[in-house]
Amino acid sequence: MRHWLTAAALIALATPAAAADKMTLMLDWFVNPDHAPIVLAQEKGFFADAGLEVEIVAPADPADPPKLVAAGRADLAVTYQPQLHLQVHEGLPLVRVGTLIGTPLNCLMVRADGPVQQIADLKGRKIGYSVAGVEQAIVAALLKPAGLTLEDVEMVNVNWSLTPALLTGQVDATIGGYRNFEMAQMKMAGGEGRCFFIEEHGLPAYDELIFVANRDRMDRDRINRFLGAVERGVAYMLNHPDEARETFAAHAPDLDEEPNVTAWTDTFGRFAQSPAALDHGRYARFEAFLKEAGLVDSTLPVDRLAVDPGAQP
Repeated sequence: MRHWLTAAALIALATPAAAADKMTLMLDWFVNPDHAPIVLAQEKGFFADAGLEVEIVAPADPADPPKLVAAGRADLAVTYQPQLHLQVHEGLPLVRVGTLIGTPLNCLMVRADGPVQQIADLKGRKIGYSVAGVEQAIVAALLKPAGLTLEDVEMVNVNWSLTPALLTGQVDATIGGYRNFEMAQMKMAGGEGRCFFIEEHGLPAYDELIFVANRDRMDRDRINRFLGAVERGVAYMLNHPDEARETFAAHAPDLDEEPNVTAWTDTFGRFAQSPAALDHGRYARFEAFLKEAGLVDSTLPVDRLAVDPGAQP
């Protein structure tokens, strides 16, 4: 028996390990605490355990990742549920296959000591934004309970400079800033911000960050293994918060600096604990919201927008 075990061990050592399956993941932006479970899955070897070699790429332009997936030049992309709806209506072959952050992060931000203390105070004011379309629809929905419309405000494209525009008085409020980042940026710059949380003011809740794949080319097995590794990353954060924070901060020098340190805390409880799980109603409700806002002509069935890759196709 001892000789058999020794021979078997030698054979095992001589047998090359199976090559890991390669995947390319495009992030929505530079690496930040929004991506913590992904970084942990990489650093702790959870992707490797799943037989995956994942290349994580930060885009030069945040609009590029879904387009690259649609063109077959990346396997997965991190993007935003509201944008997914519009892109599918435009004909891109995209589908949600997982959730990274399962709550809105977007908020209408104002200066805490500024003239806007309630939504009604926005009348005659300027609101800064970066992405046309959905953000105007969100503002319109926020204004409606106060008896206001988009005609009562001036929307100003500040080209991603949301916090500086608010601090300098160029605008009186901003939409599109993340409550876990821009609030910290305001404080670092010597200001104090306040958020009107959109899901508390009549808008349907949605998944802020999701994973999308090309619906015609996706490899369900690899995606399931990828999501399983991300799920392990989330569990590691919850079970070992201090160690997770240290591992994440060591990934890149700037991740241990403000506002990333504050953003880590403010993002901590927002990650989907079961990334593959799909809330059908959430996608149906947001689709209906977009139709009511006039951004889409018809409502698509949920399975055109989102799937659980582990379920039978």
